Amino acid sequence: MAEPGSRIDPYRNFRFTIESDGITRAGFSEVTGFDISIDVIEYREGNEVTTPRKLPGLTKYSNITLKAGTIDAMDMYEWIAECVNGNIERQTLTLNLHGEESPDEVVASWTIYECWPVKYTAPDVNALGSEVAVETLELAHEGLKRTK
Repeated sequence: MAEPGSRIDPYRNFRFTIESDGITRAGFSEVTGFDISIDVIEYREGNEVTTPRKLPGLTKYSNITLKAGTIDAMDMYEWIAECVNGNIERQTLTLNLHGEESPDEVVASWTIYECWPVKYTAPDVNALGSEVAVETLELAHEGLKRTK
């Protein structure tokens, strides 16, 4: 707990790791799509006021996209290749945000349940370019929980 009057700065988003049983690489350049939304169902009976009631509907989770520089590890491609062959292997992923003073300290963490790949994108190439080759893996999942 911070002392009264002391300043608490938010964590920065550039120091993070992904933990998974199936993905072996440690570093990703970008992870996006951590969204949760609940559909709203409007309902009104004929004898009520003209403003409808708002009831909770289905909970939805956006797909998560992982981007990583292309290296000799083929874990991202092999995971979706298994799915293409009909072997859907669901995994649990954990996104850990690390502190700046102590890089090993996890300051915030999210767990993503029942993930499986739905899209793989190989890197774009250009003989005149100088950018890093980046692979993209998009994951569907069935739940997201902030655990720390």
